[in-house]
Amino acid sequence: MSENVVHLHKATDPPTADTAPTVLTVVPDAPPARPVPLWVRSGRVIKSGIRHETTRATVRAAARHGLYTFNGGRIVARRAWDGRTGSRYERMIRAAEAAGNLEAAEEWEERLQRFRAARHHRRMDLLHSPVDAAKGVAVGAGMSIGVLVALGVVMAISTGHVSDVITPLSATVDFIALLIRIVQIVWGPALSIGPFLALLALWSVGRKQHAAPNWALPANVRSGEGEPITPSIVVKALRDLGVPALARAIKEMGDAGASMLGPITIAGCGVEVDVTLPSGVSTNEVQSKRRKLAENLTRHEHEVFITIPQAARTVRLWVADSGALDEPIGPSPLVTDDTMTADYTKGKAPWGQDLRGDAAALSLYQRHLLITGLSNQGKTVALRSLALWLSLDKSVQFLMGDLKGAGDWNMFDGLATTLIQGPTDEHVIQVTEMVEGAVTEMNRRLQAPPGTVFPPLIVLVDEAQVAFMCPAKDADKRPYGGSKANSRYFMAVRKIHNQGRAVNVLMWQGTQDPTNENLPKLVREGAHTRASLALGTESQARMALGDKAVDGGAAPNLLRPGLDRGTLVVASDGISIPAGQSSITVRTHYIDDDAATAITDRAKALRDGVTTLHAIDRSAEHDPLADIAAVIGDAPRVRTKDVLARLAARNTDAYGDWSFLDLKRVLDDADASPYKSDGVMVVSRARVARALANRDAEGSASAE
Repeated sequence: MSENVVHLHKATDPPTADTAPTVLTVVPDAPPARPVPLWVRSGRVIKSGIRHETTRATVRAAARHGLYTFNGGRIVARRAWDGRTGSRYERMIRAAEAAGNLEAAEEWEERLQRFRAARHHRRMDLLHSPVDAAKGVAVGAGMSIGVLVALGVVMAISTGHVSDVITPLSATVDFIALLIRIVQIVWGPALSIGPFLALLALWSVGRKQHAAPNWALPANVRSGEGEPITPSIVVKALRDLGVPALARAIKEMGDAGASMLGPITIAGCGVEVDVTLPSGVSTNEVQSKRRKLAENLTRHEHEVFITIPQAARTVRLWVADSGALDEPIGPSPLVTDDTMTADYTKGKAPWGQDLRGDAAALSLYQRHLLITGLSNQGKTVALRSLALWLSLDKSVQFLMGDLKGAGDWNMFDGLATTLIQGPTDEHVIQVTEMVEGAVTEMNRRLQAPPGTVFPPLIVLVDEAQVAFMCPAKDADKRPYGGSKANSRYFMAVRKIHNQGRAVNVLMWQGTQDPTNENLPKLVREGAHTRASLALGTESQARMALGDKAVDGGAAPNLLRPGLDRGTLVVASDGISIPAGQSSITVRTHYIDDDAATAITDRAKALRDGVTTLHAIDRSAEHDPLADIAAVIGDAPRVRTKDVLARLAARNTDAYGDWSFLDLKRVLDDADASPYKSDGVMVVSRARVARALANRDAEGSASAE
């Protein structure tokens, strides 16, 4: 058994790694943490309590209601001072002089003189009023006593008791004593409650005026949540707009710029106010800073609209309630009212609502139409809703071409005389020939005897930019697309624009993302009603609506793609536009495919039946009698002028120049002559069918 030897002397040689003794290091325990002083812990608790949201809300509420009362007293005192003195008139005079409006300054000075004269007259009347009041009291008391005594005499005569003479007087004295007693009882509590009622009244005035700092106001009216629009907020927003001349003029005005503002009125889901700019400030300087003005008013840019009314040097501001424009509008009356009908001549199509919340209705009578905008913004739905309303007038005829071919117009099958759907060059050719057929019909109508009344013919082309951009050419090397003098679609549209409205042949077009190539200048300027959804640039807005509308405040390029889907800026004399403005913003009703189908079913029920052509027959071979039977369709009888129109749409080359005599000649030869029904000439389906059957039978017999 080995033992460990302990050496008592110090070794002179350094120990090696093998012989080095093991050294144990003892690490002492960490000293206990020092207790946090009471004052530190108390401070942390107090700090946490102060920063707690409940504490902040309590402080804000206390400050808000206290300042409501204090500032309410200031407002009442200011109103009382203005009512008793001429300070208000003096402020308006200084403001008018600062704005350079000397005529208004003279008018306010005249009002001040009238106020002072009336006040002097009232003060002079006070010199005589004590004597007059004493005389009035004496006369009134005497007359009252006399009436009471007379009443007592009547009572005494009636009852036979002399004591009844003073009964009315004693009753009156008792009543006065009762009133005095009531006053004595109520007077003490009234003195105690009166001050509290007065403070409550001042608090109510301050609360209505939001007379407290922004940080103390409730969250729903605080900046960032859309604070209410008041004169001081509007003036401050204009002052901080970055227009030096405007800022200087507001600073020099005695009323701090309030005289620039007209009344702030509620207008739909927002407010409206006219601002008369001071001398040296032009309206376009304010228009060009729409975003900054909106942010100064604690609104988004799309929630502020600036237009130019008739008054000189004036801009009209419409400011939406915060978030109101993101709320949908109600359904279309076309959907909710199953009994609604249309009147092309005198009626207006219910299209949507304007920014004021009023119904926006559009007259379509003898007006060519153009709707444009970026893709997927609701163009087809907006255009289709107008056609849906007009379909409820059974006299209206439709020629339709949808160059997208997604089925958006399927519900018009059986309602439109022609319906072509598809995006290819062949479909463009078909649509072009359809429009050229409408030109032929227009020329026929123009050559009719004066006074002839023609049914409306709507030539509608959706996605018209496809036609303008089509590279196809015909056999004579004439292009179908483009904007040259030999471009077939372009020239057909131009001809209808030039003369169509005189004979109720109207051109409606819907296009995407307008440029000079896909929407030529002459075509877009030929439309009487021009509407635009959201666009990308101001130059596109000018293409869509024209320079006049854009210079007057129209800004479809400031609409938000995707968020403002279905919102249109409209320039037309067919819709009610506020005086002095050149355009109006309309939030259109959304009508989905199912609802649109239900409406067209109602429209079809109003008609005798329409055979819809889905392609233009361009063949040289044609059978007039068979074509007449085809255009009559399932209707028992059709008016001769409708037959002529449908034949022209079916084959322009063959029937475009036909008159009633040509139609009568063919029918007389087939023993299917037209006849009068309800005072108009009609063609019978049964007669035409019998003529075809007889012809086929004769052909079979001759073949045998």
